[in-house]
Amino acid sequence: MALDRNAKSLTAPPIWERFAHQFPIRERLIYLNHAAVAPLAKPAADAMKQLADDCTQFGSLHYDQWLAAYEGVRVAAAKLIGADRSEIALVKNTSEGIATVAIGLDWRPGDRIVAFREEFPANYYPWKLLEEQGIAVTWLSVEDPLDRIDQACRGARLLSISFVQFLSGYRAPVQAIGEICRRNHCIYMVDAIQGLGAFPIDVRTCGIDALAADGHKWLLGPEGCGILYINQELQSHVKPVEFGWTNVAGYNDYGSRDMALREDAGRYECGTLNTIGCFGLRASLELLLEVGVGEIAPVVQNLGDRIAEGAAAKGYEVLGNRTPDTGAGIVSFRKPGFEDKEIVRRLKAAGISAAPRAGWVRTSPHFYISPEDIDRMLAELP
Repeated sequence: MALDRNAKSLTAPPIWERFAHQFPIRERLIYLNHAAVAPLAKPAADAMKQLADDCTQFGSLHYDQWLAAYEGVRVAAAKLIGADRSEIALVKNTSEGIATVAIGLDWRPGDRIVAFREEFPANYYPWKLLEEQGIAVTWLSVEDPLDRIDQACRGARLLSISFVQFLSGYRAPVQAIGEICRRNHCIYMVDAIQGLGAFPIDVRTCGIDALAADGHKWLLGPEGCGILYINQELQSHVKPVEFGWTNVAGYNDYGSRDMALREDAGRYECGTLNTIGCFGLRASLELLLEVGVGEIAPVVQNLGDRIAEGAAAKGYEVLGNRTPDTGAGIVSFRKPGFEDKEIVRRLKAAGISAAPRAGWVRTSPHFYISPEDIDRMLAELP
């Protein structure tokens, strides 16, 4: 049987061919912009259309299906990151998830945070704001060695870092940093939006206490619908930053005035949820679970390597030091004499989507992109 399975795997079509039918955008574009806004996977779009059609014909008659969609997101997200569904809150976006922890944590005199200078603003501004309010922040670089991070964590209350950096594509050693945080009794928060869906992450193995990610990038879902993981122990130290009717345990009893919080991460959900977004996000999460992030990761890594090597061969400077341990799906490059926007316009004219970012051309392919697509993009570079 083992020999049969191995032979089958050798003859199976590559992953980008097996799932091409789930990404109609392939018929129109080579889409290398998943670090910005991903195209909807077909199952996500179909689920959202189904809800829209149902609402036009029946209103909220099938409300039980809405509740099933909310629960489906919690269950699928928990499975994706190795958590329990009781530790998943449905939020609007990554920013809301991070802010929930940053603002809601029971800060104490003398508390200190470890944060990183290169972060996307969503994982920079909340800590800067707390710094202005008197909470000390030790600012590091994501490229600092682990012993420097370990030193900074001694006596710190919280460390927050991105799984993958938005511009350089640097993939942090999240498990090693988790071990540092655990050893130093430091709350560990991860902004996972640029890695979740492309690379495996297990919150238990990595010792992550809180994690936030929106659905519209590597999760292949809609905008405005994301997840916040916050473990059971930390929930008792983080108050809801917004308070509405669904934060409380008895939210289904509209006549109740009991303000006791829900006993799970639902305590961070304030009011009506993004229902159509949840239909889409559940479908995209279930697609990723079907494909398997363990199978997706090496494909994305190899596509990124192909871009980095091909761009360098054409005289481009590639941002960062890409290795098998630190590489991810984001590759940024530039060339003297060529503006980033000019190159992106040239690629767009050839049916290739990339993004200009701070003087760099940023590319970010997902698993359904083929190596031949990458070669076509490289051929178009001046």
